[in-house]
Amino acid sequence: MKSIAALQAVVTATPFGREPSDAELDAIEQEMPLILAEVDLLDAQIMTIDRPATELDTQRIRRARNRIMAARRDLTNRAGATLTGGAA
Repeated sequence: MKSIAALQAVVTATPFGREPSDAELDAIEQEMPLILAEVDLLDAQIMTIDRPATELDTQRIRRARNRIMAARRDLTNRAGATLTGGAA
């Protein structure tokens, strides 16, 4: 019978123990407005889990969705601005 212990050692020998790179941290920082907007939406939705949504809750959820859309728009525009160009 063939042993697979050596194959397992190769797969599990390198656990994720490193810090994020500067590029990864920069990407997270650029996406932070979207992340915070999504957290606000989640908070607003969590508040309405165990009770009916009031008019104030509905407004809070709508504003959070609008912030998410604005943050996504800004990220897309920023990414498009850095990717445009070339020899035209």
